[in-house]
Amino acid sequence: MSRIQRLKEGRVREIIELVKAEGDRAVKFLTKKFDGIDIEQTEINKEVSGSSSNQVNRQLKDAIAAAVINIERFHVAQLPKGIEVDTVPGVRCKLVYRPLKRVGLYVPGGTAPLISTALMLGIPARVAGCSELIVCTPPPVNPAILYVSSLLNARVFRIGGAQAIAAMAFGTQTIPQVNKIFGPGNAYVTEAKMQIAAAGIPIDIPAGPSELLVISDETAIPKFIAADLLSQAEHCPDSQVVLISTSTAIINETLNEINIQMEKLSRKLTAQKSLGNSFAIKVDSIPRVIEISNTYAPEHLIMAIENPNEFENEIVNAGSVFLGNFTPESVGDYASGTNHTLPTSGFAKSWSGVSLNSFLKTITLQELTPSGLYNISSTVTTLANAERLDAHANAISIRLNYINNRSKNEIL
Repeated sequence: MSRIQRLKEGRVREIIELVKAEGDRAVKFLTKKFDGIDIEQTEINKEVSGSSSNQVNRQLKDAIAAAVINIERFHVAQLPKGIEVDTVPGVRCKLVYRPLKRVGLYVPGGTAPLISTALMLGIPARVAGCSELIVCTPPPVNPAILYVSSLLNARVFRIGGAQAIAAMAFGTQTIPQVNKIFGPGNAYVTEAKMQIAAAGIPIDIPAGPSELLVISDETAIPKFIAADLLSQAEHCPDSQVVLISTSTAIINETLNEINIQMEKLSRKLTAQKSLGNSFAIKVDSIPRVIEISNTYAPEHLIMAIENPNEFENEIVNAGSVFLGNFTPESVGDYASGTNHTLPTSGFAKSWSGVSLNSFLKTITLQELTPSGLYNISSTVTTLANAERLDAHANAISIRLNYINNRSKNEIL
């Protein structure tokens, strides 16, 4: 572990402990320290949230409304059905889904207020049936984030950073403790999520700086690839974008296009720093490209190759996949309907992105008739005795004795 990583872990640990110990007082102190803003009240009242509609122009409202429809449609389609099975005669087993009651949604703000993250987290939470949404976002709070939060009937708190994660994890005098924490953030937010997860508080995924991998062949369009790579490079200086291609010509043309397009970006300096973490690779075949991609396990994967559908089943490690030259990653970030909260840093090898199931939990139920107890009793008692757990076996035999002491016809 590097010295910088140790310092970051230590600093985040101090923040978490301070918020646990002092609650709102610590939150206000840390907000002044890191954001340079004094906050008298952490929560933004409903009247202010409601009035945010007046600060959002019609074009943006229409775009939000269109995105809501698509995101909601895709997540409603994910609503699971419970199951009910008779595993043996008289033994009925069920699995049912229940929504998490109160969820914490972290929405990054600052120079890039992520309105889309409020949509991507809040809509599936509401579709799942979560009764209370707690949104934390750094001050000053963007009016569009407030507007989306009001549409979702969410409570909004003007705090960000590791202190917001700690406040939602443990609760303060005004910020409720939540059942699970969702949302991306900078390196300190991610570290805070990892530390509170280690303390036993659920999180969605380890979501760090954004990343994009583009795989291409000679049919790719360099202008498109450059635009896609820059769309992720502009997120933050720690973002990483990668191009792997079977064509040297495509790589060279893409690099040239990046230089041309970057000059027009408002976040040019951020993109330049991100490109310092990035690279392009030439390989000999698409199977080799896919092998490297599965090893890298990207957050976002664009397959700018001929007939990408032929290879989609070979992609086993990726957060979200974009097939073909006319499927930019931006559509997934905003409005196609899929969720943009995805695993980074190789975690796509074992973690999934946020989906409707992220806001649900399962409960199993079982119900036995007396005859069902007879049918399964030998299996249970044999296994219990083999494990030397006499009380487990006794829970069966004591019921069998009860049945035997009564009329079997009466009970069965």
